[in-house]
Amino acid sequence: MDKFHEMTAFVAVVESGGFSAATRRIGGAQSSVSKAVGALEKRLGVQLFHRSTRSVTLTDHGRRYYERTKPLLEELEQADGELMNTALDISGPVRIATSSTFGRLQVLPLIPELLARYPKIQLDLHLSDGVSDLLADGVDLAIRISPVQHSDAVIKRVATTSLVCVGARRYFEQHGTPLRPEDLVHHNCLIYNNMTDWHFSGPQGNFSVSVSGNLSSNTVETILSAVRAGVGIGMFNRASLVGEFQHPDIVTVLDTFIVASRDISLVWPRRRFIPARLRVVTEFFAAQLAEKI
Repeated sequence: MDKFHEMTAFVAVVESGGFSAATRRIGGAQSSVSKAVGALEKRLGVQLFHRSTRSVTLTDHGRRYYERTKPLLEELEQADGELMNTALDISGPVRIATSSTFGRLQVLPLIPELLARYPKIQLDLHLSDGVSDLLADGVDLAIRISPVQHSDAVIKRVATTSLVCVGARRYFEQHGTPLRPEDLVHHNCLIYNNMTDWHFSGPQGNFSVSVSGNLSSNTVETILSAVRAGVGIGMFNRASLVGEFQHPDIVTVLDTFIVASRDISLVWPRRRFIPARLRVVTEFFAAQLAEKI
């Protein structure tokens, strides 16, 4: 039987004045308390209580054992309390890096709840479409929607988002709707980060189409805004189509030809010791992003 349970039952009987009262104090069946105390006496090889039909009193051995056991249990209770208080009182800086559009649309809305749970955490949120060097930039946690390879980092995939090809209804009304990926060569395709080869899948396997247009940018948000304005067609992660970009005027095309997806991953530097504040922030985003996306 567990030694801690034996000692807890013993102390409860001493302080409650009997086995029935001890059972009410710690819960469970009276037989469980009796068995625990009996197992303790058997293990120690001494009698701890004088038992009668009316009362239970300590023997000399029992009194000495109680005087030594009670402080130990109090110290264990205090240690538990200190750890629980630490969990409720997590504080300190956490630097997070993520892409501009995904950060604004998916990460930023989660920040109020995170800070409500852990009000003493000091978040430093960096939004950039560039990929950070975690250690050089002092980043504690990066949230990425792209293949991540970093020998000095821990990578945790938390969700997956598909790719979509999108345009505004008014654009398609003026220029027609592409029915096959090859039709894109006749359309104004908006280029993000010099990605001019868009990838598709068909009966013959995977293939790419070289596209071009009159607008390119290094930020997803610029391209998304131009798509909504009816300038042209863009290709994005579906996770970006939220908020103002989840608009009835924005529609997807060529869905049956797109099977590619992107992992949404949490990335943090590989360390022997992970601060509690970083651990709870990582667990928070892992759960919330998996549920949200």
